[in-house]
Amino acid sequence: MIASMASQPGRTARSEVGIGATYEGRDPELLRGLLPLVDYIEVTLETIAEVRGEKISLSREILRELKNVGKGAQIIVHGVGLSIGSHEGWSPTYFRLLDEFLDQIDIAWHSEHLAYTKVDGKHLGIMLAMPKTEEALDMICERVRVIQERYPLPFLLEHVVHVIPDSPGQHSDAAFLNALADRTGCRLILDAYNLECDAHNHGFDIPAFLDELDASNVRDLHVACGVEHNGFLLDVHSRLTRASTVALARQVVSRAAGSAQVVVYEFRPEAVPGLGRVAIADELRRLRVAFRN
Repeated sequence: MIASMASQPGRTARSEVGIGATYEGRDPELLRGLLPLVDYIEVTLETIAEVRGEKISLSREILRELKNVGKGAQIIVHGVGLSIGSHEGWSPTYFRLLDEFLDQIDIAWHSEHLAYTKVDGKHLGIMLAMPKTEEALDMICERVRVIQERYPLPFLLEHVVHVIPDSPGQHSDAAFLNALADRTGCRLILDAYNLECDAHNHGFDIPAFLDELDASNVRDLHVACGVEHNGFLLDVHSRLTRASTVALARQVVSRAAGSAQVVVYEFRPEAVPGLGRVAIADELRRLRVAFRN
């Protein structure tokens, strides 16, 4: 089943900026608390998958939960394991899981990270940002086109935190994203906290990046917060958002000229006990005020 992007009763109109949250299943109390406060639920397929025999499949239990969301919120898929930037090819498991999900649940769009997670078939255990070279751009554009032909749904890519400094390339970060969107029609996820991590860790120039970025390509924004370890700001999605992160996301929304549709608060399932469901609900209320006024 493939969802229509048309407005539906009870859902956010296209001209508004909706609020979203991550949900990885098996926490009905959390889901009940999220649904009155969000317009979108973000699901990561790899997180809701499980091994059954020799096959990796989606959890039937979690699929039932998501089917029961009904008109309470639109579902968006955000992958982590495609490894779209690996030179030897991407993960076929991602496509199998996405096919399985789309057979059962309508979604608004699907997305992945502009990164690679494996080299020569070996998993790195981390996402690494793409080199901003013309060769890398050509490869990503071709792979995006394959995905768009296979799935008649909007497809988005998200820039990732630079764990290590960039290698030399022909494009700046913003120019790479602009070219990718221009060549393919692919839309972007902008993660405000990722930008703050890069600024803290590597001196990344956020104002220059935003001045160069064509914000009209941004459909989805992420806000989150992690921890600082040995002076390094980590993107671990375990805290409530900082005021600076929300302010940065608001700035992007204002530049996006109506193209931004949702701001998603991301948090790991493991962080829920520490954060508390009440605090998560309060955070979503704060975001609704911040992006609806």
